[in-house]
Amino acid sequence: MGKSMSFSDKWIKVTLHTIVWIIIFLFALYVHNSFGGGNMLRLYGFYLRTLSAAIIFYVGYLWLVPRYFVQNKQLAYLLILIAFILATHYGTNYIDRTFLTDPVAEAKFREAMKMLNGKDEGPRNGDVFGFFSHLFSSLLVSGFAVGLGVMETLKQNEKKQKELEKEKLNSELAFLKNQVSPHFFFNTLNNIYSLIGIDGPTAQDSVLKLSKLMRYLLYESEHGETLMSHEIDFMNNYIDLMKLRLSPRVELQIDFPKDFPDFSIPPLLFVSFIENAFKHGVSHRDRSFIHLRMTIENDQITFVSENSIGKSSQPGDMQHSGIGLENVRKRLHLLFPDKHVLTVEQNETIFQVELTITKTNTKV
Repeated sequence: MGKSMSFSDKWIKVTLHTIVWIIIFLFALYVHNSFGGGNMLRLYGFYLRTLSAAIIFYVGYLWLVPRYFVQNKQLAYLLILIAFILATHYGTNYIDRTFLTDPVAEAKFREAMKMLNGKDEGPRNGDVFGFFSHLFSSLLVSGFAVGLGVMETLKQNEKKQKELEKEKLNSELAFLKNQVSPHFFFNTLNNIYSLIGIDGPTAQDSVLKLSKLMRYLLYESEHGETLMSHEIDFMNNYIDLMKLRLSPRVELQIDFPKDFPDFSIPPLLFVSFIENAFKHGVSHRDRSFIHLRMTIENDQITFVSENSIGKSSQPGDMQHSGIGLENVRKRLHLLFPDKHVLTVEQNETIFQVELTITKTNTKV
């Protein structure tokens, strides 16, 4: 996909440049036919100087600017540019005097100058005026070349930055999936093993939920996007399996939406908060609670996780659960820049996270 886009961009660029030069060629031809008086040498002279300007432009645009100017080698850029300007000036002057000068008109001009000044000043070449005219036009087109070259460099750097951010997102997603897997699966399998001899149907149902959860982690979340309904199913299965080791002293309240227009969303956005709540909100001796709720209204998703803090947990422990809240913040910043609000509040007994995301209107 990236290669096809790059080829498409190059094709569009070449097409636009070709159209511009065709317009210049046809416009000069039109002006010549309308006002040139049939002097083809004058038209050829214009084309010669246009070719000279084109050489200066493309040498700068395709070579000097990317090779020297944007690489902080401005002195080398300036010296090479001056050399090209001088070379094209004397080259066009030579071609003009050799092939594009009308001998009859040149003789009349020399005769007029001889009568005016009393001496023959030699062939008319306009060196001083021609040099400054060529210098001005060359600097002008070189400025355009620098502008376009710098803009393209910035565009390429922005593209590379986005690719790096995408790779970082994929790495963090893979890391997140690995964090969900080891201890959770180990504890869940132990709980299911204990249930087999006590409650067979519950054990079977737990195996099925574990299978769905593993399928989601291994396959559905690989594409970088999933359906919101699938994400909620994943969270429900995750919570149901975590409930296997909860004591009756833990108050668990879950309120996730069931009826809403489905849409695409990046996977595993909320599981870190849920993992946090179960890791630090459960006490085996004292009464504790975990409250999880989500609302989907218009273009906003609001997720709230609130849990008690066990006496064995220190206030700073909440910052290091799962991939850590800081990593969650980074992932949200990359996925939803300026479209999310994450609020974390904590006191001695309660820890609360509220995440609000303004989603794009991507419905299925």
